[in-house]
Amino acid sequence: MNASTLAVVDLGSNSFRLEIGRVEGGQIYRQDTWRETLRFGAGLDDEGHLTATAIDAALQCLARFRERLSGVHPSAVRAVGTNTFRVAKNAREFLRQAERALGVPIDVIGGHEEARLIYLGVAHVLPPSTAPRLVIDIGGGSTEFIIGRGLEPERLESLKIGCVGLTQRFFPNGKVNAASMDDAETAARVEVEAIAGEFGPTHWRDAYASSGTAAALAEILEQNGFSAGGITPAGLDRLRKRLIVAGHASRLQLHAVKAERVPVLAGGLAIMSAAVAELRVRRIDPVGGALRLGVLYDLLGRTIDEDVRKVTVGRFVERYRIERAHATRVATLALSLYRNAVKGASREQSQLLEWAALLHETGMSVSHLGFHKHGAYILQHADMPGFSAGEQSRLALLVFGCRGGVEKLQPYLDDPDVRAQILALRMAVLFHHARAPIALPRIRFRIAARIEFGVAARWLKAHPLTAHLLERERAQWEALGYRWRTV
Repeated sequence: MNASTLAVVDLGSNSFRLEIGRVEGGQIYRQDTWRETLRFGAGLDDEGHLTATAIDAALQCLARFRERLSGVHPSAVRAVGTNTFRVAKNAREFLRQAERALGVPIDVIGGHEEARLIYLGVAHVLPPSTAPRLVIDIGGGSTEFIIGRGLEPERLESLKIGCVGLTQRFFPNGKVNAASMDDAETAARVEVEAIAGEFGPTHWRDAYASSGTAAALAEILEQNGFSAGGITPAGLDRLRKRLIVAGHASRLQLHAVKAERVPVLAGGLAIMSAAVAELRVRRIDPVGGALRLGVLYDLLGRTIDEDVRKVTVGRFVERYRIERAHATRVATLALSLYRNAVKGASREQSQLLEWAALLHETGMSVSHLGFHKHGAYILQHADMPGFSAGEQSRLALLVFGCRGGVEKLQPYLDDPDVRAQILALRMAVLFHHARAPIALPRIRFRIAARIEFGVAARWLKAHPLTAHLLERERAQWEALGYRWRTV
């Protein structure tokens, strides 16, 4: 991997963006940016499915991005999907097409993870400070609120209101009047009011807003004399009145009203006005960075072993009081078996297996009975900084499959990599069933057309319970049609 060049593809509800950064001295300098305004979030039909038109436009855009990324190593590229990928009912089907078109995997990230990455990007362009800062990011399908100090976020929230969705709901065909603006602001204020107690002015000193919506609003307010600088309540009110008089954003006779922002200006204005009112913000300064830069710095951390996912796993081990020594023994054996079974196993999949093994007893904090089920539920639904929704699902699946019947896993076993990970983890848990250090035998383990597994007969005779568990495991896999050969 050429660690001097990193790239991110941000698949937002309003725009798809590609950004390439050059790494120098631990800092990232923007080298190239490409943006296409697709209004992807507006491509949902009444039943919540992405339309064929929206899908076709997205795939064509991704094909263009793929050509631009041809000089960047795939391991140095991370693509993330946000709110529309989270809510579209046919997102899974589209995701497969999108990954083929782009040529790299696409991580669908949750709202809190999106907020964390946004803050990481913003914090890298702001001056160093230990004072608490509020960051608001209005996207096409969601709006993120973050309070943090320095590079560390302290409070994260993602609300399901965005400039595309709100515009569609309250300003059909772009028409604006006092009643529709009141309704839009009220809907947004109801959402923001729910978090106002934790994000009010007593919790931060300075307020910033990232995203194109904030930059567009600030530019309009400043260039038309509505604000002496930044986004202010008085400035937003003056713009609101002018927009209502015009009746449509395209008819605004103001400086800095860009054609690309016209379709979502009313929705963005309503959300910003609601946030300013509910959080009692006197001034918000627009700032660069945001999600794309945050993803780049997060990706840089992964290349220099400062992966936030590793930190998250460590915190989960502490939070759920996992017996670290036992979990480490299981992880070591699972990783060894997996790498023997899968030649050329990827670093990412090896890491996920290792982390799943370290966390396989997360559910013990709920009950020792069926702990793998409880653990899977926690890992699927918990906020896990650094992990995408897909990665969390894989962790949950591996933990769910670490013990119990194999038949419950049948829908997932067609994937040879999943099959190898699950079997390696199950074997590691099996061999360490006594939860104490043991002298492991030489284990022969290979997965090809069949499962090949072997342990010295003398060792098995000395460990009759392990021999019994291994025989039971073999019988389960053979019952599902997988040939098992003892070697």
